[in-house]
Amino acid sequence: MKELHFKDNFWSPDITSTPGYDSIIQHLNDGKRTCKEIEDFMKARASIEEKYAKDLLSLSKKVCGHNEMNTLKRSLDVFKLQTENVSLSHLQLAQAMRDEAKKMEEFREKQKEMRKKVEQQMDALHKQRATQYKKTMDSKKSYEQKCRDKEEAEQAMNRSASSNNTKQQEKLFAKAQQAKMAADEADRIYNHNVSVLGQIREDWLKEHVKACEAFEKQEVERIGTTRNIVWTHLNQLSQQCVTSDELYEDVRKSLEQCDIQEDIEHFINLRRTGDKPPAPILYENFYSNQRASVAPGRPGPPGPVGGRRGPLPTPRNAESDVAYSVIHDPGYSVIRY
Repeated sequence: MKELHFKDNFWSPDITSTPGYDSIIQHLNDGKRTCKEIEDFMKARASIEEKYAKDLLSLSKKVCGHNEMNTLKRSLDVFKLQTENVSLSHLQLAQAMRDEAKKMEEFREKQKEMRKKVEQQMDALHKQRATQYKKTMDSKKSYEQKCRDKEEAEQAMNRSASSNNTKQQEKLFAKAQQAKMAADEADRIYNHNVSVLGQIREDWLKEHVKACEAFEKQEVERIGTTRNIVWTHLNQLSQQCVTSDELYEDVRKSLEQCDIQEDIEHFINLRRTGDKPPAPILYENFYSNQRASVAPGRPGPPGPVGGRRGPLPTPRNAESDVAYSVIHDPGYSVIRY
């Protein structure tokens, strides 16, 4: 299938109109607007990445596992470190996006300057063509009018040929000659203007073809450049995911080295306070203790130095012991009979 090109598909049968050229210019303006929109989009995305990176960097500085120890502490330290590295990689991504946006801006400005030169030249040709066309059409009207004037003068002269009024014939003859000269001059001017318009038309046709080729080349470059910049943008995002995953993989590897039992034993060895539990708390009967201290003929065991009480004696509840009764005896009394 034959390829379609601008230069073959944007003409108009009216020499003074420019719908095809205007259509191309409108399309190029739309393309320029697209480039600006992509440029703004990438700048905005870069700002988002930069803000995210700064927030992530601030987060990585916060306390996280400060009181932890041993292998888990090492893993948490790696976690914070790699979080910081992820934030730095996002800062780099933001700068890379700004660089791509800058390339788009420079490309857009470059195309703008190139188009400006072509458009200025084409606008000048369009004005020249329109001016010459009007001039040619005016000269055509003048020429046609002069020809009609000439015919009328000749007809009047011919009608007076049978008249005997010589003076009138001479006057009509002079008028016919004058009309003929005016018609010839108008014919010359009209013919000259048609020739000039033809030359201008030829120049315009050539420049129109050149402009179409230049604009089509720009459009090819614009589409290609836009596609490549967006492709690069996506590659940057994909690479950021790969980079983040590699950094997070270091955290996962560190967590694999986190040994739960080792951390338990590390804490025990660091903070141990003893390996023997406290002695059980025994029941101490208040009355049994008092009875043992006042029974006659039964001196209590010598107390410790300083008058402190010794260990609690074991209560005895023998039936022969009638001096005292335990609190559970129904005949208990502090009075001795």
